[in-house]
Amino acid sequence: MLEGKKIILGVCGSIAAYKAAILVRLLVKAGAEVQVVMTQSAADFITPLTLATLSKKPVLVHYFNGDDGTWNNHVELGLWADLLLIAPASANTLSKMANGNCDNLLTAVYLSAKCPVYFAPAMDLDMWAHPATRHNVLKLQGYGNILISPGTGELASGLHGEGRMAEPEEIIAQLETAFKKTQLLVGVNILVTAGPTYEAIDPVRFIGNHSSGKMGFAIAEELAALGARVTLVTGPTALGTQHPNIKRVDVTSAAEMFDACTNAFSTAKACVMSAAVADYSPVNPSPSKIKKQDAGLQIELRKTTDILKTLGERKQPGQYLVGFALETDQEEENAIGKLQKKNLDFIVLNSLKDEGAGFAGDTNRITIIDRNLHKTTYELKSKKQVAADICAKLVELILG
Repeated sequence: MLEGKKIILGVCGSIAAYKAAILVRLLVKAGAEVQVVMTQSAADFITPLTLATLSKKPVLVHYFNGDDGTWNNHVELGLWADLLLIAPASANTLSKMANGNCDNLLTAVYLSAKCPVYFAPAMDLDMWAHPATRHNVLKLQGYGNILISPGTGELASGLHGEGRMAEPEEIIAQLETAFKKTQLLVGVNILVTAGPTYEAIDPVRFIGNHSSGKMGFAIAEELAALGARVTLVTGPTALGTQHPNIKRVDVTSAAEMFDACTNAFSTAKACVMSAAVADYSPVNPSPSKIKKQDAGLQIELRKTTDILKTLGERKQPGQYLVGFALETDQEEENAIGKLQKKNLDFIVLNSLKDEGAGFAGDTNRITIIDRNLHKTTYELKSKKQVAADICAKLVELILG
C-alpha cells in the first residue's frame, strides 16, 4: 500500500531519533519515496548522513543549503507529499505545531502540508502526562492530524511508563492500513448535511442555532478520504472543504436544505444527517427590517418539513440513513424514539450535559445506537476522531 507514495519523515530532537533510521529503511523497502526533514536538535541524536544514505535523498535541515545557498521550499514540499510523518515528535515540536509557531523548516513544512499528517510522540512519562502536552495533542487531533500513540516501556530516564515512541513496524502497519482504507468506498455516493439553518424573520434577523458545522464537515472529509463521492449540503458556516471528492451545496433555510437533500438522496447509497435543522420558521417574514417598538414582538411560527423523516419514508432497500440526536433530558429514550420513528439505520446521540460535547467545540462524546438497539459509547474525542468512528460504523453497513 506504500508503493509509490511520497512521504516526508520529520525527525525531532529525541533519543528515539535512532528509530528514524529503521523507519526510513522500512518505508523505502515498502516502495515509498522518502524525504527526511530534521530539526537542528535532531542532528545531535542521529546524523543527517545516516538518513540520507538510507533514503537516497539529501536530508533537509535548514531553509537554505549552506554550500550553494539554494532554498528548500517548504511550500513545494507540502504540496509534494502524500503523507507527512513526524516521528519522533518531541514535546517542543508538538507545542509549535499546535500553536502555529514556525521557526524551523519542519514546522514550516507542517503548516504548508496539504496531505494527511501523522505524529508519533516520544518523551518521558511525566512530559507526556503533563496537561500542556495533553492539550497540545488534543489541539493537533482537532486540526485533523492523526496520533500514533506512544507505548509503555523503559524510557531514556530509566523510568518505566508511557511515552516511548511506537515501534517502526507498528507505525508502518498503521500507515499501510490508512492507505488501504482510502479504497473502501470508491465509487459510492453519500449525502451528508452539516451546519445550522437560518429562518428569516426579516432581511436582517433570523431564527437559528449554535451549530458550527464542524461535525458534519469532519464526516464529509472522512468519507471522501475513504473514496466516496460526497455531496455536502451545508447551512451557513465559515468552514471550508478540502477533499476534491466533496461536492458542496450551500443553503440557508430548512426549505432549501429539504430541496437539496431530496434531489440528492435518490442516487445516494447512504445519507448522514448531521445538520441542526430549525424545527420552526416564521409564517410571514417581513420584506423589510422590523423596527424596534416599545411593545413586545410576536412572531407566528410554523413547523418546517421534517427532512430526516421524509428521507426515512423514501429510503429504498440497500440505502442507509443516519441521524443525530442532541439531547438534554431522557437522552437514550428520545434518541431511540427518533431512530424508530424516522426509519434510521443508526443514530448518533450526544448530550449537552457532557463536558466537551455539543456545538462549536472541537471535541464530542457520542453513543451510537443501531436499529437493533445495540449501543456503543465512545470516550471524549476530537470531532475528527468521532467522524472516523461514525464512518467506520457506516462502512460496516455498506460493505455488509
